Amino acid sequence: MSEKEKMLNGDLYDANNDKELYEDRVKCKILCSKFNNTPYENLEQRKSILKQIIGKINGDFIIEPYFWCDYGYNIELGKNFYANHNLVILDPAKVTFGDNVFIAPNCGFYTAGHPLDIERRNKGLEYAKPIRVGNNVWIGGNVIVLPGVTIGDNCTIGAGSVVVKDIPSNTVAAGNPCNIIKNVPVYAG
Repeated sequence: MSEKEKMLNGDLYDANNDKELYEDRVKCKILCSKFNNTPYENLEQRKSILKQIIGKINGDFIIEPYFWCDYGYNIELGKNFYANHNLVILDPAKVTFGDNVFIAPNCGFYTAGHPLDIERRNKGLEYAKPIRVGNNVWIGGNVIVLPGVTIGDNCTIGAGSVVVKDIPSNTVAAGNPCNIIKNVPVYAG
C-alpha cells in the first residue's frame, strides 16, 4: 500500500519521505501562494485559482486571503461558503463543509495528528482523520477543529474554541475544550 493510500485510509503514513505526497503538497502550496498574492480586486482570478486547489465546490464561495492547505483535493465546499482571512486546512483526510457555512478569521481545521508513542512520532509518522462541518454553521474567530471531529447542522462555535470532540446539531458550543452551552430551537418555515 502506498503512503498516499495509507494517508487516505487513516492509517499511519510517512508524509516526509514519500515523493508522491511531497509533489502533491508542493503543487498545492504553489497554488496557495499564487492565490494569496493575487491582487484583492481580482476576485474571479482568485476564485479560478481556488478551483484548481479545492477538490469539490458545490456552489458559490468566497475565501479571503490568506489561505493555506496541504493537498486541497480532500476539501469539499457546500453552497454559499464563506471563510474570512487566514484560514488553514490541513487536509490529508477529507474536510467537508456543508451549505451556508461561515468561518471567521484565523481558523484552522486540522485532520493531521501524530502518535503519542515517541518512537513512531520521531520517525515522522502521522495519521489523518476526517472533519465534517454540517449545514448552517457559524464558526467564530480563532477556532481550531481537531482530527476526526463532526460539527452538526445549525451550530454556532464560539470564538477561541478548540473543538476536540463531536458537536451535535442545533447547539451553541464554545471553550477550550469546546463544550455545548445551549441548544438552539429549530424553526420550521
